Amino acid sequence: MTGDHRDHHDHRDHRDHHADDAGRGPTGGRLLAVSDLHVSYQQNRDLVEQLRPGSPDDWLIVAGDVSESTTTIRWALGLLAERFAKVIWAPGNHELWTHPNDPVQVRGVERYQHLVEMCRELGVVTPEDPYPVWAGAGGPVAVAPLFLLYDYTFRAPGTSTKEESLAAAYETGVVCADERFLHPDPYPDRDSWCRERVRLTEKRLAEHDSELPLVLVNHYPLVRNPTEILWYPEFAQWCGTELTADWHRRFNTATMIYGHLHIPRRTSYDGVPFEEVSLGYPREWGRRGLPDPLLREVFPGA
Repeated sequence: MTGDHRDHHDHRDHRDHHADDAGRGPTGGRLLAVSDLHVSYQQNRDLVEQLRPGSPDDWLIVAGDVSESTTTIRWALGLLAERFAKVIWAPGNHELWTHPNDPVQVRGVERYQHLVEMCRELGVVTPEDPYPVWAGAGGPVAVAPLFLLYDYTFRAPGTSTKEESLAAAYETGVVCADERFLHPDPYPDRDSWCRERVRLTEKRLAEHDSELPLVLVNHYPLVRNPTEILWYPEFAQWCGTELTADWHRRFNTATMIYGHLHIPRRTSYDGVPFEEVSLGYPREWGRRGLPDPLLREVFPGA
């Protein structure tokens, strides 16, 4: 989550208590999650180099924004895949950027497909793969990484159309760098790509065995509520879609994992836990402290 020409993460410092070491599986494995590692920053890269499982059976969910560079994405996910029993990845907006400094200059759907193939080479689960089943403590549950994007329906206050909402953001200077770097090719715009991803994902979730609970993983929250504490409400339009507002109720959801907002905390909507698991930029965690623990145990959770 990055502003155009400058970042816009000076949010209120909201953090809830994180899970403790309870809830280990029969062999000591845990279902852990993190997001927004942003390893293009050396301080964050140093932290990732220190990440290790507590047990050889630990799984790790990475809910997007590893980096905007394919080189460092491969480095980080490869390192984690070597250490954890299973790594599950859902893309963030930064992975989808086609930045001029990236050696891989493909755009849009082609870039996403390139990242999926990279992950498969590394043994990392993607939204295009079968949902793995966690059979440890609290299980079984299926872990479902999602790729949904956003469609500008989390509109800026006082606006009623995408055009008005974008205009309000440009007027205040709170504009996501996606507008420069995240290309929707071959779709005409990002919201069209989002609607197609929602259609495909909704169909797949509807076909899932409703008796097997889901851990839903998406870079963005499935509901708008978590964005209500942003310092800059104009930024919410780059944070999800209203099309998923009832998914946590419609589908048998054990918990919902997301990042993007850089406000690590735990909330609950309609009785379903929502876990924001981001690390964020060094200037953010340097000011308020690192999430404790950085790798959050998200199921069965606290």
